[in-house]
Amino acid sequence: MICVKITLLCRISNNYHAVRITLLLVGTTDKKYLLEGIDDYQKRLIHYLPFEIRVIADIKNSRHLSADQQKEREGKAILDQVSTGDELVLLDVDGTELSSPGLAGWIQKRMLAGTKQVIFVVGGPYGFSEAVYKRADSKISLSRLTFPHQLVRLIFIEQLYRAMTIIKGEPYHHA
Repeated sequence: MICVKITLLCRISNNYHAVRITLLLVGTTDKKYLLEGIDDYQKRLIHYLPFEIRVIADIKNSRHLSADQQKEREGKAILDQVSTGDELVLLDVDGTELSSPGLAGWIQKRMLAGTKQVIFVVGGPYGFSEAVYKRADSKISLSRLTFPHQLVRLIFIEQLYRAMTIIKGEPYHHA
């Protein structure tokens, strides 16, 4: 598996611990409009906290694999990106649903607790392997609706940006 890292440096201008947030993606994003949106929010996020996107390359010859075999291979690649002290959060339809202020509170708790690294994962088309579910510290659902995996990436990064503006008391979020 090839993993591509996209890292932007940040300016931290608050009293919170600078928790590093990583968005780990299975498969590339190939839609130009999604890439532009992701890039826009990623640039905005660098003013708040260290943030990076890691992409695990698509599995070769996946059409010759069963769904379980594909999940196992993706699962191994995901777990290879996670260290012992990292908090692993799966973006999963069966996870806990949070409001935007709820996500902000969830992140703020980790900042105040001194959490060093939170890795959010968008899995492949069949979800996660059992090994990944066992390693996960929590699961968060963005919605009970089903979204294409590439769109989830943009939705999540926008929500992460929104959470940071809520934490900072900035006017982006109007609820």
